Amino acid sequence: MRRFIRHPANIPIEVKAHGLLTHEIDRTDNLSVGGLAFRSDHEFAAGSVVDIRIPFVRPAFEVEARVAWCRRNGDGFLLGVEFLDGDDAFMARMVEQVCQIENYQKEVYRAEGRLLTSEEAAAEWIARYAANFPGAGGVQ
Repeated sequence: MRRFIRHPANIPIEVKAHGLLTHEIDRTDNLSVGGLAFRSDHEFAAGSVVDIRIPFVRPAFEVEARVAWCRRNGDGFLLGVEFLDGDDAFMARMVEQVCQIENYQKEVYRAEGRLLTSEEAAAEWIARYAANFPGAGGVQ
């Protein structure tokens, strides 16, 4: 049974195993407090440790994660990884919020023609959606 709520996420990531870039920038599939899932051209063994990097946030988000599962998905694989450190899970939630705010900023411009600064977009997003954004508590 799932311990954490999954959230769809469209976050660019890089994945390294054994110090070698094995998965160039692509997008996550979903994110939860405990880890994330993403598509890869490479198969990873369950239990192996990988380095995850999200380069577009400043400073870049970098964590170690353990491969929880790896399944064939079309021509590639879908992987689930779990963060090794609780602080990393907290940081991933912050990265997800930044991505949600950036998406909100783009959507407002597309739908309404309003060009918001990052701070204005964050303030509006927080006022409208933060209360419904699941917290760090897990769900059984």
